Amino acid sequence: MAADLTADPSLTSNRNKEQPIMTTSRAAAAVAAAALTALGLAACSDDEPDDGRTHITVTIDAGLEQDAIDAFDKRIEQFEEANPDIAVERQEYTWTAGTFTAQLAGGTLPDVFVVPFTDGRGLIERGQIADIGDLTAELPYRDSYNPNIAAAGEDPEGDMWAIPIAAYGQGLHYNRTLFEAAGLDPDAPPTTWAEVRTAADTISAETGEAGYAVMTNDNTGGWILTTVVNALGGRTDDGAGTATIDTPAMRQALEDLQAMRWEDESMGDNFLYDWAGINQDFASGRIGMYVSGGGNYGNLFTQNALNPDDYGLTVLPLADDPNSGVLGGGTLAAVSPDAEADEAAAAVEWIDFYYMEKLTVQEAAVADAEVKAETGQPVGAPELPVFDKATYDEVQTWIAEYVNVPVEQMAPYTGQVFDQPLLNEPTVATQEVYAVLDTVVQTVLTEEDADVDALLETAQTEAQAAIDAAA
Repeated sequence: MAADLTADPSLTSNRNKEQPIMTTSRAAAAVAAAALTALGLAACSDDEPDDGRTHITVTIDAGLEQDAIDAFDKRIEQFEEANPDIAVERQEYTWTAGTFTAQLAGGTLPDVFVVPFTDGRGLIERGQIADIGDLTAELPYRDSYNPNIAAAGEDPEGDMWAIPIAAYGQGLHYNRTLFEAAGLDPDAPPTTWAEVRTAADTISAETGEAGYAVMTNDNTGGWILTTVVNALGGRTDDGAGTATIDTPAMRQALEDLQAMRWEDESMGDNFLYDWAGINQDFASGRIGMYVSGGGNYGNLFTQNALNPDDYGLTVLPLADDPNSGVLGGGTLAAVSPDAEADEAAAAVEWIDFYYMEKLTVQEAAVADAEVKAETGQPVGAPELPVFDKATYDEVQTWIAEYVNVPVEQMAPYTGQVFDQPLLNEPTVATQEVYAVLDTVVQTVLTEEDADVDALLETAQTEAQAAIDAAA
C-alpha cells in the first residue's frame, strides 16, 4: 500500500544523465567508513557484545520458509565479510498499518526497517525516522532516481531520509489451475472488469472455490478499492485537499462487488481478508483471482508455498476513460530514530548492500541472484524500476541465467504494464482514508441490503475530516 509513482509509463528520469548509475558503492562505503572512524566506533549499548564492532538489527519478513532464511543469512555473511567492523542480526518484521504505529512508539523496530511510500513523508515530518540525508547524498545513484519515486523518501529540502528500494504497479493475480478446471483459457486472462466478473462466476460454479476475492482489513480494503476506482477513471481525492469518495466510479466499483457477492455468489465465504490472509488462500488454490501488487510472486512463493504451475499474472483492466490508470507504489528502507550515528552509517551500508547494489552493480546483481537460485528462492519476478526502464532491462540481462520463475505465465503483465499510466496513491491521510473505505467494502460484502449511496455519503464526510485533520 505504497505510492508516489510517476504517471509516466516509461519511469524515465532526466536527472544526472551524464553519470551512469551502474557504479560500485565505494563512495557510500567511504562515507560510512569515515563516519565510523570519526566516531571511534562509539561504545556499544549495554546489551550488545563489546567486540569493537557496530551492531545493527535488520528486517527480515516474518514467516519465511527456511530456504529463504538461509539465503538471507548468506547475504549477511557476505556483508560482514566485506564490512568486518559491522555485525548484523536479523529481526522478523512485516509492515502492517495495525502494528507499525505500536512498534514505532514502543521502540521495538529493527535498526533498518521498511515502510510503504505513503508513510515516508509523515515519518519524516514527525522526526520518527533517522535523518540520514548526509549519508544518502553520497550514494553513487542518489541523483539517478526517478524524481517522483525519490520524493517519497525526501524532506521538503530534498534530503533523502528513506531510500526507495522497490516499486510496483498493481496487477490481477490468477490461478491458472482453477482457470483450466473451469474451462477457461489461462493464457487469455480477463481484459475488462465485465470479463473478470464472468470468469469469477464460472470458476465458482465449476470448482466450488472463490472466483474472485478482495482484501478488506487493516486498510487493505481501501487500498484495493482505490485501485479499482483508479482503473475506472476515478480518484479518492482531487489532489488539492478535497475528498472525492462519493463519485460514479466509486459507486460502480462497489456495485460490481455487490453483484458478484450477492447475485453471482462468486466471492467465496471469507470477507475479512488482510494481505497475509488473502495471499495464503490464493497460494492454497482457494481463490481464482485477486488484485495486489504486481511483484507479489516472491511473497506467495517464499511465505505461502505457492505452486509455480498455478500462477498467472496480468495487468488490471482499464476503463475506456482518459483518467484511468494503474495504482502504483513502492517500499522505502528507513533507519530507526534511536540509532546512534555509527549505527545509522552502518544501516545505510546494509541498505546499499542488500537492497540497492543488486539494482545498480552487475557483480552484486549476479551475486544476489546466484545465492537466491542456489537456495531455491525466486529470481526474476516482475517489478517496476526505481531508476529507469533502461537500467531495469540491463539488470535483467545480468541475471538472465539465474531466472527461475515462470516468466511466460507473467507475460500478460510484463508485456503491458509499462504501457499503462501509473498513478500515485493519495498523499494526504492515505491510511486514514483507506481505513474509512475498509468499512464500506466490508459492509457491502456482509450486508445483502447495504445502501451504497448512504455508505458513500458517510465515507465522503469521514474521509474529508481525515484529510482536513492531516492538512
